[in-house]
Amino acid sequence: SCTVKTCWMRLPSFRSVGDALKDRFDGASRVMVSNTDLEAPTQRNDAVPHRAQRRERYKLKLQPHNPDHKSPGSKDLVYLEPSPGFCEKNPRLGIPGTHGRACNDTSIGVDGCDLMCCGRGYRTETMFVVERCN
Repeated sequence: SCTVKTCWMRLPSFRSVGDALKDRFDGASRVMVSNTDLEAPTQRNDAVPHRAQRRERYKLKLQPHNPDHKSPGSKDLVYLEPSPGFCEKNPRLGIPGTHGRACNDTSIGVDGCDLMCCGRGYRTETMFVVERCN
């Protein structure tokens, strides 16, 4: 008899992919882009034309915005500009702001008052609603 070994590639669970992305997002660093000096292509005697590797093709160098930080690695998440503030209204960017929105004072998530009110404070209201049932 003969044996056949079949290997299947499989994606990790959605939760583990999300956790890994969140970890990289939390550790993302701001960078500046600088062009390095482009080298003249070297002449080769091969019949096959030389093709630059993907990461070397554009000769862009990412430098940390803060000189005290290390340069990012190939798997690090980086950004060029900080995100706009979503607390204050900015019609040019289409940001409505968070003034006047209802929040959940017991939540620690994005709907929680501590995060949504951006340190401005908030007031709570207690309302009693009477409805007819059946």
